Amino acid sequence: MAATGEKKYHIGLAKGEVGEYVLVPGDPGRTPAIAKYLDDAHEVAFSREYRTFTGSLLGVPVSTISSGMGGPSVAIAVEELGELGVHTFLRVGTCGAAQPEIKMGDLVIGIGAVRTEGTPNGYVPPEYPAIASRDVVNALVDACSAAGAPYHVGIIRSVDALYSDLVPERMPRLHQLREELEMWSRAGVLSNDMESSTLFIVSRLRKLRAGTINLCVDELGAGEIHHLDPSYMDRMLRIAVEALKRLIEYDRAAESK
Repeated sequence: MAATGEKKYHIGLAKGEVGEYVLVPGDPGRTPAIAKYLDDAHEVAFSREYRTFTGSLLGVPVSTISSGMGGPSVAIAVEELGELGVHTFLRVGTCGAAQPEIKMGDLVIGIGAVRTEGTPNGYVPPEYPAIASRDVVNALVDACSAAGAPYHVGIIRSVDALYSDLVPERMPRLHQLREELEMWSRAGVLSNDMESSTLFIVSRLRKLRAGTINLCVDELGAGEIHHLDPSYMDRMLRIAVEALKRLIEYDRAAESK
């Protein structure tokens, strides 16, 4: 534990430099794009993969902090940010589709995640489910509906080895990987990312809220990640910000009862 006022070792932030609500992209280059939707946002830290802007929404301090790729860096971010008072995490990332009806540019909201990556196993056994916060999921669904954006809600899957999913034919375990991918698709998994399971597990263990909205950049069987028109990413970011506003209003109403 860091002393009061001391910056956390990995994220480079101290108490008072980050809001209690945080939007979490993977890419450090995406935080400035999110910051433009916050009021009076400014960059406060850029340490390793963690780039942070802090501003406000509805008069409440809000930050956007990149997590980098994969579970280990997400777990560190949640641990250190939780110690600084963050209570709500909203991941805004990308994913590959696992169902044919999910198309490029669609949005996927995770209610839970299959744990096929390793980081959460350092916390709890695999029988422990990776579940998103109901409040965050509801806010995301409402924001997507209001925006008229194409979205899907359900179980997603988190992985460590991106290219094993993307091009299994190049891997030593070709047949096993293909069978596994087909099995998860038959089981109704909507899409694959690299961070959500860890985010859900660590947040829930620390009694924090977390949710995920991902932009589809890889259709089922495409074997290639695409650079989409920037307007698709921008739409997702605006929807995520609107969802966060709804959470802030929900929390205010709950506090006033």
